Amino acid sequence: MVPLYRDEPRILGPLPGPRSSAWLERDHRVMSPSYTRVYPLVVRRAKGAMVEDMDGNRFLDYTAGIAVISVGHSHPRVVEAIRKQSRRLIHMSGTDFYYTPQVRLAERLAALAPGPGPKRVFFTNSGAEAIEAALKLARWHTGRNRALAFMHAFHGRTYGAMSLSGSKPMQRRGFSPLVPDIHHVRYGDLDSVNALLRTICPPEELAAIFVEPIQGEGGYIVPPPDFLPGLRRLCDQHGVLLVFDEVQCGIGRTGKMFASEHWGVASDIVCLAKGIANGLPLGAIVARASVMNWPSGSHASTFGGNPVACAASLATLRLVEERYRANAERRGRQMRDGLNALARRFPCIREVRGLGLMIGVEIQSDSGELAPALRDWMIDLAFHRGLLLLPCGTSTIRICPPLCLTTRQVEIGLDLIGATLTAAEDEIRSVKASLEEKTQCR
Repeated sequence: MVPLYRDEPRILGPLPGPRSSAWLERDHRVMSPSYTRVYPLVVRRAKGAMVEDMDGNRFLDYTAGIAVISVGHSHPRVVEAIRKQSRRLIHMSGTDFYYTPQVRLAERLAALAPGPGPKRVFFTNSGAEAIEAALKLARWHTGRNRALAFMHAFHGRTYGAMSLSGSKPMQRRGFSPLVPDIHHVRYGDLDSVNALLRTICPPEELAAIFVEPIQGEGGYIVPPPDFLPGLRRLCDQHGVLLVFDEVQCGIGRTGKMFASEHWGVASDIVCLAKGIANGLPLGAIVARASVMNWPSGSHASTFGGNPVACAASLATLRLVEERYRANAERRGRQMRDGLNALARRFPCIREVRGLGLMIGVEIQSDSGELAPALRDWMIDLAFHRGLLLLPCGTSTIRICPPLCLTTRQVEIGLDLIGATLTAAEDEIRSVKASLEEKTQCR
């Protein structure tokens, strides 16, 4: 058989196959029902941008483990960095001791993060933990209690992160009381921010504004050109910290190392995770040194900045800088051009948006309404054709493949999306014809 990373999607039989089905039954008996599985994929192995399930079916991966596998599944240089470090040292808790991979990675992130002046780094295990750390640091540094976030934002599911999120009711339902003194306004709307500050959130009590430079879970929303610069000016005016959540949009995904670079804006604190270590659990906040002034013991993490995860991150960052950041920009442009061509053929595509390989395709009904059920059905149709996609927002298909995606893999993906749209359109026409026939018979 063709090596996995060079292969094209191939479906050998009905999905899920017998081996995958057996694992699904075992999963259903013991795993938490809170997980949001999109379709019955049981992964056996993956390489580059290709995934193989337990039954030998092969899929083109446009999900990258939710924008995590930045340089491709099992990249040999990342695997080698993990192997070398795990033979030397697996754990020694950077909270209490010192080890070189953590220091090297902190130096690299401090140098990469936008903005002048020295910076300091705090390591976590995930994006949600990075947000929690940023919220604590902002309150400590400013001595203020309030925070501002945006509707449709997603910052994580731990309590502080969940309180900042404004994405879906189910993520908050049943978990009150949430962290107090957190306000939400419309994303991309500076007037909405200013209205809040004039009414119920005095700026002298506001510690920080938390914002995704490009909204992720909320629908892959790119803000207006003046939005992030306007937030920076507002924060400077009132002594408020600006916190960028680059957990999903950072580390080369948009064609730049940090999405905020597209607008030339630097934050006071930036939160990172997902693509930073190509699949190993690692997150970080990078803050201006003058901001990260909390005392010893005020925040810590046993596993954050684990030496193996740091080694994987150092290898990942080098690869993104050397090769894959530029590739994300090129392949993203190719992808958006192809999707816009499909939009001219298929009226169910309402909009194609995004930067680099962070692309959203919004789906609508014949009447122009957002169509989440149709979107979900299309994602399932694509799965059965060998293409892995994810939803986000109300009715958006999320496209966030590994940044190593090739020209040919973009072409394959576009062909499969086109076939999916054709199948959906044919089925919709068939259902309509059947309904009209029944109506006439009556």
